[in-house]
Amino acid sequence: MALIGVFDSGVGGLSILDEALRQLPEHDYIYLADSINAPYGEKSSEWIASRSMELCQYLAAQGCDAIMVACNTATAEAIAHIRNELSHIPIIGVEPGIKPAAMQSENGVVGVLATEATLKSDKFSALLATLPNCQFIKQAGAGLVPLIEAGQANGEATLELLAEHLEPIQDAGADTLVLGCTHYPFLRKAIRKLLGDSINLIDTSDAVVRQLKRRLEAQGTHLADGKCGSIRFISSKDAELLHHMAQELMQSDLDEHAIESQLVSTF
Repeated sequence: MALIGVFDSGVGGLSILDEALRQLPEHDYIYLADSINAPYGEKSSEWIASRSMELCQYLAAQGCDAIMVACNTATAEAIAHIRNELSHIPIIGVEPGIKPAAMQSENGVVGVLATEATLKSDKFSALLATLPNCQFIKQAGAGLVPLIEAGQANGEATLELLAEHLEPIQDAGADTLVLGCTHYPFLRKAIRKLLGDSINLIDTSDAVVRQLKRRLEAQGTHLADGKCGSIRFISSKDAELLHHMAQELMQSDLDEHAIESQLVSTF
């Protein structure tokens, strides 16, 4: 078994952990939520890069065999530096699924709901430049992450704010919507309530975990079939709340795993 670190600014990366537990339940996981500083999407590029590096170094020091940067904003601002500094272990990032969205869109109009930092990043601009034949309607989801962090993913305030953010995407006639933040898959129910089944939703959790699986196999990691590994939830703010949110948001049966919650306030 391998020890896999999963890092996010808060609970968004639970969408990635959920998929990892579906595909690779045998491994042990550390989920690190920097909730005291969430959201990252409205902070400076320099701060995001520095903080992301610090937390990934912490996970490496815990003995992680691979790290998933399960935060679009952190990936956009810091992944290259993290990979350079921690070159001895696989570092798997996430990015908005604009390529699969462009391939699946029938009318060539794709909405991208992401944080301001992700949309303004050089990495995202470089991605867009590879797909000149598609029209991308970029929309920052300001205010959505704090509501999800507060357990209000399906609340009325979230629904009202989400409707405002989706309006330009609807008006442009987009037939595909990229969920460009790992928090946003938890808004699927709210999005369907607003838009019905008329729009195709794209998130990259499956592809991210498949990449992790390939990297582990390349290292010769062997799985113990039929067993479920442990999960350690670490928070910079409230570890018990993080565990509770995981139970609320994730589809995986966490009771099948040995669970530990830990508050770490010394980062």
